[in-house]
Amino acid sequence: MAHPKRKISKQRRNKRRTHYKTYPKQLSTCSNCNATIQYHRVCAECGHYRGVQAIDMGEAL
Repeated sequence: MAHPKRKISKQRRNKRRTHYKTYPKQLSTCSNCNATIQYHRVCAECGHYRGVQAIDMGEAL
């Protein structure tokens, strides 16, 4: 296996990793109840997804 000839400094290593960032989650509002939800997720308040009833909240509890 290949081994580095010299130790890579912390500064050089960290420069390479500058593109690894965390971004805030994108939020939207539910079209049915106007609750704040993440994109591509079923609304936890009413069980709708893109205007369609996906989960019956009476059974889910």
